[in-house]
Amino acid sequence: MSDLLSRIGKSRVNTWNYKIIMVDPIADMLNRLMNAQAVQKETVVLPFSQMKYTIAKILERKGFIKNVDFKGKRAKKIMEISLRYQEGVPQIIGVKRISKPGARIYSASQELTRVKNGRGIAVISTSKGLMTDQEARKEHAGGEILCEVW
Repeated sequence: MSDLLSRIGKSRVNTWNYKIIMVDPIADMLNRLMNAQAVQKETVVLPFSQMKYTIAKILERKGFIKNVDFKGKRAKKIMEISLRYQEGVPQIIGVKRISKPGARIYSASQELTRVKNGRGIAVISTSKGLMTDQEARKEHAGGEILCEVW
C-alpha cells in the first residue's frame, strides 16, 4: 500500500519509445486554430505541410486569418498563422471537418451547397488544386470536400 501512495501525483513514463503518428493533420490544424482563438492567442504554430499551407492561404484570402508564413528548413519546417480578431471577436466562428481519412466525401460541382447561406466557405480538393466551393462551382470542378469554415 505504501508503494501505491508514494506514486501519487507522479507522471507515467513512456517505456515503449514509439513515435506518435498523426492520423488527420487537417483536423489537427483546424482544432489548433479554434483552441487558439478560444484563449485569444495572436499566433498559432504548427508543423508544415503543403496541403495545410494551401488551406491556410485560402483562409487568409477569404479574411478568416491575418497571414500565414512558414519558417525552417527541410524536416523542421513550421507554419505560423496570425489570427484575425475584430473588436476582440474571432473571425472564425466554427469549423467542420467533412471528408475524413476513414470516410472520404466527394461531390460534383452542381451538388456543392453553400455553407451557412454564403457566410462560410468549404475547401474543396479538385483536380485543379484546392479552392473554395464558390470557385469550384465557377470552374465546374467537383472533388473531395475537405472542410467547412464559417
